Amino acid sequence: MVTYFVVQSFQRGRKGALIPNAPREARNELHAKRLAERMMSVADGVIAFSRTGSPATGDFEDAVILAEHGDVPEEIFASA
Repeated sequence: MVTYFVVQSFQRGRKGALIPNAPREARNELHAKRLAERMMSVADGVIAFSRTGSPATGDFEDAVILAEHGDVPEEIFASA
């Protein structure tokens, strides 16, 4: 089992929709939270989360939300 820590930022498109930027991997929970805070200066929304599972089998637990700042698409929470 391995845990991945990810920070996903979003920008508003021309029609107002939130568009995801490239996700960034963090070293640990604290790094993910701090990175999310810093990214808010250049993004409309940021979410940090972790996922634990087995890369070999592709079986992963539901995502755990670590931090949320600004505007984040509601669909994110349907899969978390």
